[in-house]
Amino acid sequence: MKRLLDSLGFDRDRVDWARLADRQDRRPRPVDPELRDRAQNLHRQLERFLQASDPWMLRPAGVADDDLPPGTDWHWRPRLLRGQIAPQAIAAPDSGQRLGDDAALWHDCRHRALILRQSVGPQTGQGASYRLGIEMLGFSGSFLSLALDLPNDALDGLGPDRILQLDVVMDAERPLTIYARINLVQGPNTETMLRQLGDPVAGHGARRRAEFDLAYAGLANRPIEKAWLDLIFEQPRMNAVSVNDAVLSHHPRAQT
Repeated sequence: MKRLLDSLGFDRDRVDWARLADRQDRRPRPVDPELRDRAQNLHRQLERFLQASDPWMLRPAGVADDDLPPGTDWHWRPRLLRGQIAPQAIAAPDSGQRLGDDAALWHDCRHRALILRQSVGPQTGQGASYRLGIEMLGFSGSFLSLALDLPNDALDGLGPDRILQLDVVMDAERPLTIYARINLVQGPNTETMLRQLGDPVAGHGARRRAEFDLAYAGLANRPIEKAWLDLIFEQPRMNAVSVNDAVLSHHPRAQT
């Protein structure tokens, strides 16, 4: 095994990936799984670095106070809408396709009849630097959702006395009903809350808001360990949607 890895140029401290790639191009051969795992891990880290170092990420990620409820003490815009992902265009994505460091697309369409495109999209009145377009061709699955992983600082102080608020700006080629679902993990349990984002989204620049009063989430008296938000697209066949902006925030609920 050591001789094989040596012949491939594998070194635990340094690997000449360009030379290995050239060698595979010239003479394809099975590669040690450990080497592929290491390459995939490096690929993920490089993608994170490239997204985090995108010049657009240097723009303030905040939201004007006037656009947030009084008492808001945390708000967040996904990295997907702030920094470039790689690749920026994906045809026939697998279910679970990662879109940068904090987003993934999930579906059950056997033919994967989807096209994803991230494009630069700063618009007047919108703080996002990028937008995500999803083209739904002959989509034959029963569900399609965009999952956004909340950062750890979102969980500080999050509990039954808080209200989570989602504000989104979207386009849709044809009327499309969209739901938002928050998922809160406490040990072996995951509590969920589902909200419809108002009337079906149609046209350009549609703004929608959803609120999640966590007093009704059935939370246990213990910290929330993980949370993510799903944007669920209902009956997405032969349509195209663009997520232009999304901001999640939380503030204290009114005391009664």
